[in-house]
Amino acid sequence: MSADPQMLAFEADCQLFTGCGFNAPGLHTFMYEPLFTVGGFEFNKPMLLAFVSTLVVVGFFWAAFNKPKLVPGKVQMIGEAGYDFVRKGVVYEIIGKKEGEKYVPLMVSLFFFIWIMNLWSIIPIAQFPVTSLIAYPVVLALLVYFLWVGLTFKKHGFVGGWKNILGYNKDLGPILPLIMVLEFFSNLIIRPFTHAVRLFANMFAGHLLIVMFTVATWYLLNGIGVLYAGTSFILVMVMIVFELFIQAVQAYVFVLLASNYIQGALSEHH
Repeated sequence: MSADPQMLAFEADCQLFTGCGFNAPGLHTFMYEPLFTVGGFEFNKPMLLAFVSTLVVVGFFWAAFNKPKLVPGKVQMIGEAGYDFVRKGVVYEIIGKKEGEKYVPLMVSLFFFIWIMNLWSIIPIAQFPVTSLIAYPVVLALLVYFLWVGLTFKKHGFVGGWKNILGYNKDLGPILPLIMVLEFFSNLIIRPFTHAVRLFANMFAGHLLIVMFTVATWYLLNGIGVLYAGTSFILVMVMIVFELFIQAVQAYVFVLLASNYIQGALSEHH
């Protein structure tokens, strides 16, 4: 096996009937050595892709809205369509127009930032979804989590905030203590965990499958294995198309849940 853990096929000449076994990709597929160091701070490939994602999102919306026109051009038209999709299709529908307007920029930023980070999975040379590393979804989920907690106590006060979080309802009678304990763990512990893991797990699994069948295509591309390599290659193409759909869906779901949490913080009842 190659000493370089980042080689997809692990050995360029490792194919069927050449005396080496198939080495399926594993966790090392998600590990990258630093590309360069700036001021003692190491940058690896995922970090660089996350930074470029930020530049892409900021650059696109700056180009779209820096000098808006009454009759929009192509870039402004696409920007408006994307902005309105999140604003009207997610924020207004869940939080409401009046309360939700102030959160639109955040939700638009989250949606497109996550989507671009996901899209790197199918971009040549990049070929890696940044959100398949748990640290990135965790940070984004914590951002939403602290916003939700802060808004809850700001809206309802200290006592009212805890009632909102714990699902306090005196009409529940004797089961109220049990409900409050369950709501405590559900909202303060499980909620941010599932918010992050949902995005991470989908992108992790999708990337691993694409890499596995890509490696398998090369490995089988020898002798009679060519017949199977074709099937493996078709599966790669199918999964790439499917991954395009999943990438957008996961960005949408993340923002949908974030909006739902904010709506819960602003509502009178948990």
